[in-house]
Amino acid sequence: MPKVIFTVQYDVIPEKREDYISSVQELKSLIKPEGLVSYEVYEVKGKATSFQEIFVFNSEESYENFDDAENERVNVLISKIETLKAHNSTRYSTLLEV
Repeated sequence: MPKVIFTVQYDVIPEKREDYISSVQELKSLIKPEGLVSYEVYEVKGKATSFQEIFVFNSEESYENFDDAENERVNVLISKIETLKAHNSTRYSTLLEV
């Protein structure tokens, strides 16, 4: 089965950067659903408020079944991170392994 890479790239409100960093670090420790090979968050080099989340799934089925809101704390963190993002800056991409 081919792997799936799902990415989310966005900018964070500059004044909220430190709050974002602490929230996403906690989120990274909590997201561990079945079929998720890795979940990583990167800062775009040279852009202190631009970030990219990268989810790697072991199959398209795992990707389709993914529900990152698996517990209440994850829901709270995702909602909080959404409020820290710059308006209209989010871009999504889904890649299928060939």
